[in-house]
Amino acid sequence: MLSSPLLVTGGAGYIGSHTVLELRQQGHAVVVLDNLSQGHPQALTADVPLEVGDLGDAAFVEEVFARHRPRAVLHFAAHASVGESVHDPLKYYRNNLAAPLILLEAMRRYDCLKFIFSSTCATYGNPQSLPIDEQHPQQPVNPYGASKAMLERVLRDCEPAWGLRSVVLRYFNASGCDPQGRLGEDHEPETHLIPRVLMAAAGRLERLDIFGQDYPTPDGTCVRDYTHVSDLARAHVLALEHLDAGKASVAVNLGTGRGFSVQEIVQAAREVTGREIPVAFGPRREGDPAQLICDPSLAQRLLGWQAQFLDPVEHVRHAWAWFHGPAAGRYQA
Repeated sequence: MLSSPLLVTGGAGYIGSHTVLELRQQGHAVVVLDNLSQGHPQALTADVPLEVGDLGDAAFVEEVFARHRPRAVLHFAAHASVGESVHDPLKYYRNNLAAPLILLEAMRRYDCLKFIFSSTCATYGNPQSLPIDEQHPQQPVNPYGASKAMLERVLRDCEPAWGLRSVVLRYFNASGCDPQGRLGEDHEPETHLIPRVLMAAAGRLERLDIFGQDYPTPDGTCVRDYTHVSDLARAHVLALEHLDAGKASVAVNLGTGRGFSVQEIVQAAREVTGREIPVAFGPRREGDPAQLICDPSLAQRLLGWQAQFLDPVEHVRHAWAWFHGPAAGRYQA
């Protein structure tokens, strides 16, 4: 294994920490850069150096590169709330676009030429056809998706200019927790469906609010492609291997190719927890497409990646175990 470390930005967060765990299990040396606005230092083992600071601080980023001389960057540090991005677009463009430019400048100075980017299906906007493949037009409908699409464009422009190669991973709905219970999902505030369903099951929420029951779907609620966080972590390791083998830059979707409705997730949680989960239906949220389902075939063909956790009951079961274990103080009544 190469001795120079990998730099993981946002590596103390949800998907970042699961990826750090997977990288360490594969023998990679890792350094995490995180401002801890959304991450948790306890998500990292003691053998992983943590540099606490902001990507927007050029002097700090320079110091990190000078100390560690990373050979590649895996970039997770981003704000990821669609609704918030609509109300505060400058926050998203500052953090998701302007700050990574400072990171890329440091990479160019230190001849660090491999970049793995945590992107999103939100770059596609409202689906014109399903399932969504990589040929679907990128027409984001909110600042969150736009900020990710803009950084994708920056990466494409950097390649002919100074040799940067990249793998762009466009996630669909990340969900679940480490199957062995070592890591989980811990946002403040929590906006993701599965943890909110489980918070309602645990009595920490009076009810689960479901936005819209009149979509053109089998039960009237939104349908999404739920991709297990451990599958996403494994995809990043395969992306690194792709770049280490000298292969070309790629952008691929990560998903299961299967869609499940909000009501189906609630029912899965009832099965796992054995508890009734009160729900209340409200109006649709602006910008929520009826269905988002991934075509993951390109990731399988180019990276050798395929989701292993296909049943959302597994996702819920792993999350419920996490909430009963390390997260019990936050999520249990």
